[in-house]
This record gives sequence, structure tokens and C-alpha cells, in this order.
Amino acid sequence: MRNLRNPIVQVVLWTLGIGSVFAVIVLTVPWLPEEASTQANPVDTLYEVLAVISSYVFALVVSILLVSVVHFRRRHNDLSDGDPIHGDTRLEAIWTAIPALLMVGTAIYSGLVLTDIEETKANTQEVQITGQQFAWTFDYTAMGFKSGELHLVKDTPYHFKLRAKDVIHSFWVPQFRMKKDAVPGLTTDVRVTPTKNGNYTLICTELCGLGHSTMRAPIVVEDQAAFNKWAAQAKKNQNIVGGIS
Repeated sequence: MRNLRNPIVQVVLWTLGIGSVFAVIVLTVPWLPEEASTQANPVDTLYEVLAVISSYVFALVVSILLVSVVHFRRRHNDLSDGDPIHGDTRLEAIWTAIPALLMVGTAIYSGLVLTDIEETKANTQEVQITGQQFAWTFDYTAMGFKSGELHLVKDTPYHFKLRAKDVIHSFWVPQFRMKKDAVPGLTTDVRVTPTKNGNYTLICTELCGLGHSTMRAPIVVEDQAAFNKWAAQAKKNQNIVGGIS
């Protein structure tokens, strides 16, 4: 029982308790939308790791605060001066080194995840994506047509080349977890391999003007046969109308 009265022991116990509660919440509450690409799982795992680490860091700060208030508060009618403090070099080195190691470690881990999800894959299909106030255009250059909808074949790797005609826009599909700015004068890129058939929405997440909230585009992930049928019709409509399908 004496050990339980030790402030350091109490900080450790409170940190483990509070941190574990928050870690469980982080890992059980469905914060993110469904995963619909091969890139989503590594990104979600990275998020969960960082969230759990953050839970224990937060718990440590709260625990030190609580224990300090209880153990080292000024007692009633205590008018004496506090003990002179000249600092603790070892303690300062520790609390500087630990955050530094955490930051370096998470940066390395994030870099490895980024390298993995941006790896070039065989049979990659390319789509030119252009953002302008307040719409998206999808150019299937190899197939010879453009569209206002983005249709993708399930389990096929894609390389999106992003451009902007006017101001900065941002490509983001929540279920794919990939987000990248489209910058005027530059070509940026995103690699995605969709894994689930369904209808999704491309959202611009960079404030780009009065119509920013309406700058969305439908995304359809489907089988090859359905994609071929849509592509043939989209190309036919473009040739007839002379514009974007």
C-alpha cells in the first residue's frame, strides 16, 4: 500500500487506466467511413496507432496534473515559502528525448505507409482529372473521351493526374482515404486501387470560392463489363453532342 501512495506510482497507474479507456474508445468507435481501396487499410492502421499513442500521452499529462494537485497543493493556512527549485537536467533531457523519439518514429512509420500506398503497380490505368470552379472533368485519354463522372473498375490500379485551371482544388474520396491538392501550373498525382463496387462521391476539400460546397462529382466502382458498357455510351454521347458526357 505504501507504494500506491508514491506520486510516481500513482501517475503510472492513472496513465495506464485513463490511456487504456481512451485507447479502447478509439479502437471500437467507427470514426471512419468504410474502406473501399487497398490504400485505406494502411492509412486506417496508421491513424489507429497514432490515436492510441495520443491517448496515452494525453493520459500522462492529465495524470501528472491530477496527482500534482492532490499531493503538492498548498495546505490550508500554509503561508511558508516553497522550496527553491534549480531544475533537473536529467528530467529535462528525458521529457525532451521522449517526444522527439515519438515524432521521429511516427514520421518514419508515416513515410513507410506513404511509400507503400503510392507504389507503382502493373496494369495501372491513367485518368486525367481537372478541377475548375466548380466542377471536375475526367479525361480517359487512352479511350478518347471525357466525362463528368468517374467510373472505375474494381481491383484495377489507377493513376490519377490532377490539374487545376483556376485556383487550388483538392481531390478527396473518403472511402479511398486519398487526398491531394490540384494546383494551377502543376500536375500532382494520386494512386488508388478500388476494392468495392458502389457509388461514392469526389469532394473538393480546398476552399475554392462561393460554389466550393457544390464541387462534387459521382464516382462509380463497377465490374469490367459494366464499365465497358458505360464507356462505350459515354464516348458515343460525346461524339454526338460534341462535349463532355
